[in-house]
Amino acid sequence: MSDSDAESLFQRIIAGEIPAEVVRDTDHVIAIRDVNPQAPTHVLLAPKVRYRNATELAAQDPTLLAELFRLAGEIAESDGVAESGYRTLFNTNADAGQTIFHVHLHLLGGRPLGGLVDGPVPE
Repeated sequence: MSDSDAESLFQRIIAGEIPAEVVRDTDHVIAIRDVNPQAPTHVLLAPKVRYRNATELAAQDPTLLAELFRLAGEIAESDGVAESGYRTLFNTNADAGQTIFHVHLHLLGGRPLGGLVDGPVPE
């Protein structure tokens, strides 16, 4: 997906043009259920202003970055996964699996998540 296609996807969700299961909607962030969940709880938290990736967001608006994590914690609590554990994850650029170039934080929980980052790095 190109940068412009990906931008329009999230912007259209934020604008309400594409249906999504909204979990939270604040002045600065929208949180939606992933349409292809990788765990029982899989929520995407995206700033309403487009930043290409987490590095760009951290450099330009660290307060907004902190808000993403604060909201992720609240959602984990309300989904009942905070106590058992959850994972927060940014994919940054293509080799890491980023396909939507509008930064979004993945919140995953509700089952054991071992294996995603465990084990040796392939050569």
